[in-house]
Amino acid sequence: MEEYQKTGSVQRAALRSDMDPKTARKYIKAGKLPSQMRVEHTWRTRTDPFEQHWDQCEAILDAAPELEGKFLFEWLCERYPSEYQEGQVRTFQRRVREWKALKGVDKEVFFPQIHEPGRRMSTDCTHMGELGITISGQPFPHLLCHCVLTYSNWEWGTICHSESLLALRTGIQAALFRLGRVPLEHWTDHSSAATHNPTKKDGQRRPFNKDYEDVMDHFGMKPRTIQVDCPNENGDVESLNGVLKRRLKQYLLMRGSSDFDSEDAYRQFLENVMEKANKGRSDRLADELKVMHVLNVSRLAEYDEYRCRVRSSSTITVKRRIYSVPSRLIGEMISARRFKDRLEVFYNGVHQLSEPWISRDERHRINYRHIIGALVRKPGAFRRYRFREELFPSDLFRWTWECLSERLSERLAEREYLQILNHAALTMQCEVEAALMNMRHNGEVPRWDRVLDTCRPAVSQPPRLKPLVVSFNVYDDLLACQGVLA
Repeated sequence: MEEYQKTGSVQRAALRSDMDPKTARKYIKAGKLPSQMRVEHTWRTRTDPFEQHWDQCEAILDAAPELEGKFLFEWLCERYPSEYQEGQVRTFQRRVREWKALKGVDKEVFFPQIHEPGRRMSTDCTHMGELGITISGQPFPHLLCHCVLTYSNWEWGTICHSESLLALRTGIQAALFRLGRVPLEHWTDHSSAATHNPTKKDGQRRPFNKDYEDVMDHFGMKPRTIQVDCPNENGDVESLNGVLKRRLKQYLLMRGSSDFDSEDAYRQFLENVMEKANKGRSDRLADELKVMHVLNVSRLAEYDEYRCRVRSSSTITVKRRIYSVPSRLIGEMISARRFKDRLEVFYNGVHQLSEPWISRDERHRINYRHIIGALVRKPGAFRRYRFREELFPSDLFRWTWECLSERLSERLAEREYLQILNHAALTMQCEVEAALMNMRHNGEVPRWDRVLDTCRPAVSQPPRLKPLVVSFNVYDDLLACQGVLA
C-alpha cells in the first residue's frame, strides 16, 4: 500500500512486496489489508465423529460437570468399542472443554492482592526429595522450612526433617535474625505445629497452639493462617517453593553432582543459592526494612526439653521414640533435649550422649554398648530380647551369630556371641570385624577364644620390666667413701 501510494504502479508495488500483481490489485481495489479481509472460520471441514453419541455425553456432563474429558472418552470407548479409536481422545477433550466453557459451572476466581511492605511473612515446609540430595553417598530425605516476605519475595530456608513446631520455630528465627527486622504478621497453613482441631462445633476456625503463640509473642508478630485446604492463599511462598527448587536443580547440574561431604556442606550450598537469589530483590527489600521493627529480642532455644526417668531396661521414651542410655542411669531422672536432627541427654547438667533423631520409619534406637555388660551376665535374655536386631551392628556380627547357632548348643552360642560383642564394645568394633572377616574368608568358626587371640586385649597389659638385681658392693663402696671423708 505504501509503495503504491509512492509510485502509482501496481506492478512495481507488487514486485517490491514479493506479491502477485493480481493479488495486489485485489487488496488495492478493496482498500483493506490482508488481516482485515480474513474471514472467520465457523464451518466444519469434516463430519463430527461424536455427533451420534454426544447427547449421552452431554447428559452425563450435566449431571457431573467435574468429569474429565479423558475419563469420559474411555467410557465411550468401552460402550462403543468399534466406533472410536484411541487417537480421537484429543478431539474429544477439546469438545468437552468447549462445552464446559459454554454450559459448565462457574470456576473459582482468584483475586490478586496488594502486598504492603513490611507487613507479611509466609512460612511453609516443602519436601526436597526431588533434588536427589545425598550425603557421602547416602540418601538425605529432608524438608525445607521456607520463609518469604510477600512484598519483596526475599526468602530464607532451613533444613528440617518434619513439619514440627521445633522446625517452624528454628526456621522463623533463622529468617528474622538474618533480616534483623520483624514484620507485622506471620502466615502459615493449618499444620499441627501451629494449630490444632477445635473441640467445639464443626467448622470452627482452628485455634493456635499455645507454644506457637508464645513464639509469635516473643518476636512481636501477629499469627495468621490461611483457610483450610486453600493453599492459594499462601500463594507467594507456595510459588517460590517451586522457583527455589528449580534454581537449586540448575546449580546442582552446573556443579555436576548432588552428593555432599556433610550436611554442613549442603547447608552452605543452600544458603549461597538463596543469597544470590535475594540480591535481585534488594530494592524492594529496602522498602520493607524501612517500615519493619528492629529485632531486639534474644534467640529462643532451638530444642524442646523433656524430663524422663530411665526405665529398668536402660531406655527412655521421647515423643514415642525409644532410646537406650548407659545402664548406670537406671532409675534416674534425666533431661532430653530434642533438636531438629538429634537428641542429647543430660544428667544434672552433665552431657551423657548424643543420638540422631529417629525418623517416623523408625521407633527405637538401641546402642549395644549401653547394655552388653548386663547381657553378658544374663545371656539367656538375648534370644528373645525385644530389640535383638539392634545387637547385630553389622552383617559380620549377624553371620557370627548364625554360624555359632549352627555349630554350638543354644546356651554356648549365646555366651560366645555376647562375649565377642562385649569385646567389640570394650575395644574397637572395626578390629573385631576385621578378625571376623578373616575367619569367614578362611571358613573358620568364629569362636570366642580365636577372636580374643586375634584382637588386642580389652584391658591394656602393664609393661614387662627386667627383674631388679641388687649388688651389695655398692654399699661397701659407700662405706669406704665415708671413712675417707672422716
